Amino acid sequence: MGNRFQFKDRFAEGAQYIDGRLRPGTSGRSHTVVDPATGGEVLTYELAGTADVDEAVAAAKRAFSAWSAATPGERSDALHRLAAVLAERAEDFAYAESLQCGKPIKLSTEFDVPGTIDNTAFFAGAARHLQGQAAAEYSGDHTSYVRREAIGVVGSIAPWNYPLQMAAWKILPAIAAGNTIVLKPAELTPLTSLMFAQAAKDAGLPDGVINIVTGAGRDAGEHLVGHPDVVMTSFTGSTAVGKRVAEIATATVKRLHLELGGKAPFLVFDDADLEAAAHGAVAASLINTGQDCTAATRAYVQRPLHDAFVARVAELMETVRLGDPFEPDTDLGPLVSHAQRDRVAGFVERARAYATVVTGGEIPGGDLEEGAYYRPTLISGAAQDSEVVQSEIFGPVLVVLPFDSDDEGIALANDTPYGLAASAWSRDVYRAGRATRELKAGCVWVNDHIPIISEMPHGGYKASGFGKDMSAYSFEEYTQVKHVMYDNTAVAAKDWHRTIFGDR
Repeated sequence: MGNRFQFKDRFAEGAQYIDGRLRPGTSGRSHTVVDPATGGEVLTYELAGTADVDEAVAAAKRAFSAWSAATPGERSDALHRLAAVLAERAEDFAYAESLQCGKPIKLSTEFDVPGTIDNTAFFAGAARHLQGQAAAEYSGDHTSYVRREAIGVVGSIAPWNYPLQMAAWKILPAIAAGNTIVLKPAELTPLTSLMFAQAAKDAGLPDGVINIVTGAGRDAGEHLVGHPDVVMTSFTGSTAVGKRVAEIATATVKRLHLELGGKAPFLVFDDADLEAAAHGAVAASLINTGQDCTAATRAYVQRPLHDAFVARVAELMETVRLGDPFEPDTDLGPLVSHAQRDRVAGFVERARAYATVVTGGEIPGGDLEEGAYYRPTLISGAAQDSEVVQSEIFGPVLVVLPFDSDDEGIALANDTPYGLAASAWSRDVYRAGRATRELKAGCVWVNDHIPIISEMPHGGYKASGFGKDMSAYSFEEYTQVKHVMYDNTAVAAKDWHRTIFGDR
């Protein structure tokens, strides 16, 4: 691994990647990437402006003709090469991801990077399976079949919590299907998106297929979404910003994919394995310092287990080790920024007026005081309609509430605007089965919470958005379905013509 300052040299040419090369932004404003563990500068770069977005879209549009005409096998081979390049550079990617996000190196090394490599390998295979309905003579006189075609230039916006994985989730299905893409990563965390695009070039993907513009959302992001040559927008981020993206995209009749906020319930029935549920709750609420839209945020525990669950979760949370993200035994790193830490702390401080902070709820001092750290926090006694239960905190905070009947537990779990993920904990297969049917979320785990796999879709219900990342279902987002119909009769004056003119 390098040192914390190598990126000043690596991106000296700029942090915009357009048509196969790095270049500076032209907005006239700069941004500094900060190491959230120390507050130190990692990279200062010129932000993208609207002119940079225009050039990136133009490059993608030029590249589209040849890339969309490549055979599925050719695109598949290119993605297999990309997976190999990513694997060779895995340590470098893990280091960069931990540096810009503050996530522990063991999470970057064992989750973010291998997950991205696996996604790349999956879409390399999936590129060969863009299938439509089999040909048949549905009318009797015609043969019909369905083509799946690339749709054009995709303009996507990725968030700061999983910059590498989210970049891959946007880029891979789009280009596997033959589209080209302009991706705007969060300006806080652009490093691994840029490195991913460079790796693609080194793997032999043509210039212009992948372009990265790093700029502010109100400038570069809104211009990208509204650009007349962008035919689809995929956005991952908050529900509030997602609404604005939808407004802009629908004004130009773009295809739209939104993966928005979450407030995942963790539903523990009274026959659950208490130890498994407690361990699962700590891991699921603290992953990525809680900055995960599928993280467990609301634990509903049936009353006979409630007190024991609270006590055991608090005990486990107090063993979690905060520290330097690059130390191998660090469990929890800082939040992505001091502003985000202060936002999380604000939720907890306001909750003290109506609930009990069982453990945590503190900004640590000592060696960690310069970073954006916050201790794992457990809250009990909050009302269902309270802020900490209804709003997305996006930090290492878990709220526990009791319930009595199964009906009540499921109703409480569904009682937020969100519906991205949920879990149910029970030894009873029928009880768990009911929960999987009735919980309104795009992913429901049973006796676990968080694992994802490339073969299965990720996406939400309700205010958590619509559309799917990962899996073969992604191609439904990134392809155009075309019905082709051939006449088989060779008859000039067809019988149906007489409904328009002439006599039978």
